[in-house]
Amino acid sequence: MLLSGFNFRGGTPSDFDSIHNYYEPLVLEELQRVLVDKDVDSEYIADVSCVALNNLPPRYIRHDVDMMFYLSSEERSEINKKISLAVKEAIAYVDTRTRAE
Repeated sequence: MLLSGFNFRGGTPSDFDSIHNYYEPLVLEELQRVLVDKDVDSEYIADVSCVALNNLPPRYIRHDVDMMFYLSSEERSEINKKISLAVKEAIAYVDTRTRAE
């Protein structure tokens, strides 16, 4: 096990299960919104999600509510713009690569 020698001081490795990238659900929501009328499969959605997430800065958190509490409305708006752009560019990239094959 990777963390076998690590002293958790009362915690367990399962405490890390709550850690996730803040952008993951937001990218999926944006994809759902953008692709609502498109006939795409789960492979396409996974590919676009990976490309979009790789073009966003990682923001690892434990609780979504903590992130939302500390963001101003301007920061939330900026994040939404970044997500929208990343998804748009990821769709274009995947579509181009798919057509090339």
